[in-house]
Amino acid sequence: MLSFVAMAAMAFTAQRMLSLSTTFVFKAIVGFACGGLLVILFANEFLRTRSFGSANQVTLARAALTALLYAAIGERAALPVAWFVVTTAAIAVTLDGIDGWLARNDGESTSFGARFDMETDALLILGVSILSWQHGKAGSWILAAGAMRYIFVAFGYVLPWLKRGLPYSYRRKVVCVVQSLSLIISLVPWLTAPVSALIAFVGLSSLLASFAVDVAWLLRTHRAQAIGDGRITPWNFFSSGTVRIRTTLIP
Repeated sequence: MLSFVAMAAMAFTAQRMLSLSTTFVFKAIVGFACGGLLVILFANEFLRTRSFGSANQVTLARAALTALLYAAIGERAALPVAWFVVTTAAIAVTLDGIDGWLARNDGESTSFGARFDMETDALLILGVSILSWQHGKAGSWILAAGAMRYIFVAFGYVLPWLKRGLPYSYRRKVVCVVQSLSLIISLVPWLTAPVSALIAFVGLSSLLASFAVDVAWLLRTHRAQAIGDGRITPWNFFSSGTVRIRTTLIP
């Protein structure tokens, strides 16, 4: 509740100070309310601790800042608005390091918290990538940075082996930060295309490479399992491999 009140207060203040549209506050409140409702529903279902935890509270604050960024989509690309976007996104990325530190040091690490953190990261990158495009800092190709995770998840319904759990990798966290920072830096008003586009492209390239590494690992693991189970049809190279070949020894 405190996060909601604080976010609403920031939205009202930003709307007044930056002369934003009258719908800015409405977009921020509705966006955060919808996200908050999802968090409550999933927390009741999957969070196994008695309290929400300080780490998740910080992640919720990041979600509130992300709601403000989404509310800025469609607003005029004026200088004060650009600095508001850069500052808000920078604070959200900084808090990303704090919630993880709290979870580890306070013994609050949970699967719910990790998923909450990951989805907030994904939403933040998507929102900032849209803003980067809207402010003319990069072409429409930058939207791939925000859409990539959701494309990956969608393909998981077609290729079930993409849903396999991945081993922990610090690389993913580093790449997420690099991608976020590259988008934020590209939005700094002092930078214009093609410099801003080049910076955004560096971040996108690192994200593409990271996804490629994970997909390659998932494919190798799937192929090894398929070969071990005797599933050697070409379809099993890509699919879940439900068809088996049976061999019979004839004396």
